[in-house]
Amino acid sequence: MPVDFPAWDRVYAFFRRWRDKGLVKEFHERLRGKVREAAGRDPEPSAGIIDSQSVKAAASVPASSRGFDGGKKINGRKRHIVVDTTGLLLTVRVTAASVTDREASQGLLAQLATRFFLLRRVWADGGYTGPLGLDPGFWTPETLGS
Repeated sequence: MPVDFPAWDRVYAFFRRWRDKGLVKEFHERLRGKVREAAGRDPEPSAGIIDSQSVKAAASVPASSRGFDGGKKINGRKRHIVVDTTGLLLTVRVTAASVTDREASQGLLAQLATRFFLLRRVWADGGYTGPLGLDPGFWTPETLGS
């Protein structure tokens, strides 16, 4: 801990209280808007980028939450993230590595649709090709693609 912070147990008590009341998420949302405004952008994103990364899981990770990513030859988990065009985090989901990008994107994009009303374009790589089963009124066919 930095020397100008209170004792670690007091700091942790504040963090725990904020986390339990959902304030950590609220702080993140507000700070993202402020950073976007400081960069001369609208606080609400209109475009994003989706991607995933497979990571090895430790032996202590339960087998029920792990999987094998055949393309990357990794036994572990996969983190799926959506960021805005400045790289600021919009949403994240962790799955078994065996879950395809297309499968995970359905939940992520549906979650985005309820939280970010101005978001109209999401760029993705080839792992997201094929039907996503999303509302065509929100995500047009040209919205997702390389």
